[in-house]
Amino acid sequence: MNPFLDISLRSLAVYIFMLIALRLFGKNQLSQLNAGDVVLLLLISNAVQNAMVGPNTTLQGGLLAALVLFVANFIVKKVMFRNQKFKNLLESEPYVLIRDGQIFQETCQKVEISKDELLETVHEHGIESLDKVKLAILEVDGNISVVSQDQNGSTHYTRHKKWLRRKRTF
Repeated sequence: MNPFLDISLRSLAVYIFMLIALRLFGKNQLSQLNAGDVVLLLLISNAVQNAMVGPNTTLQGGLLAALVLFVANFIVKKVMFRNQKFKNLLESEPYVLIRDGQIFQETCQKVEISKDELLETVHEHGIESLDKVKLAILEVDGNISVVSQDQNGSTHYTRHKKWLRRKRTF
C-alpha cells in the first residue's frame, strides 16, 4: 500500500475514534482543563501518534497526518452545519438548570451538577442568590450561561466555563 494513503487512512480512523470517544466520555473534557485533563490529552496524543503514522516518522508523514485531521475536522463541521441529525449525534442539547430562581433538580442530577456546585457557579457570575437567577442553562459546549435581573429590572447575561468537564449524557 502507498505509505501516504496508509497514513491518511490511519489518521482518519483515529479522528473518527476520537469523535466517538469524546461523544461517549464527554466533549466537555476538552474545555477548561485541569492538570489531569492536560495529562490525559498528552497521553492520548502520544498513544495515537504511532497509530496514525505507523513506522513513517518523516516530516512529510507527520504533516500529512495533521493535514488529514484538519480536513476531516473541516468536513465534520460543514456536515454538522448542514445536517441536524448528524449534529445531534455529536452534540447534546442545552439543559435548563434554573428558571426564575427554581432549580431543576432532575436536570441537575442528569448532568451531574450538585446544588452546591450550581450555587458556586451562580456566585462566580456575581449573583448572590438563586432567586435572582432568571435563567441558567448548561450549553451544548459545556458552558453555563446565566441571565439575571438586578433590582432595577435590568437583565444581565454571563457565561461560565467551569462545568465543561462534566460527562456527556444521552
